Amino acid sequence: MQEIVVSRGKILELLRPDANTGKVHTLLTMEVFGIVSDSGRIVILEYLPSKNMFEKIHQETFGKSGCRRIVPGQFLAVDPKGRAVMIGAIEKQKLVYILNRDAAARLTISSPLEAHKANTLVYHVVGVDVGFENPMFACLEMDYEEADNDPTGEAAANTQQT
Repeated sequence: MQEIVVSRGKILELLRPDANTGKVHTLLTMEVFGIVSDSGRIVILEYLPSKNMFEKIHQETFGKSGCRRIVPGQFLAVDPKGRAVMIGAIEKQKLVYILNRDAAARLTISSPLEAHKANTLVYHVVGVDVGFENPMFACLEMDYEEADNDPTGEAAANTQQT
């Protein structure tokens, strides 16, 4: 059974598809503050069916608040097995959090691992399905170092995405 969480502005919805009818049923609709925001934090919520609500189980600050091109938050990618999360900025900075369960089956989150790459603009980030190998992410980026150092502008015209 799969469930889908949808963000609609400041509304968070938990949906469950019904395989028999092909319809999608809403399990919970909740108004929350700052679903995708510039707060500089990652918050992990858990759905509690007994209370029909989301509960905050982890909150980690990773950067300054506000829309800044080097503060992660613009891009979010999750490993398909749910073992790691990458949060990326428009420029340079990317952070990876490893997710595990302790002996009591409570979610634990690691300190952020830095995956920064200088002089790059990020266009997209995605988690790659590698089976049970270590989690991996793919990033569509453009290196602008040569273009930044070229006063003629020729390097900027020839810059390629990697």
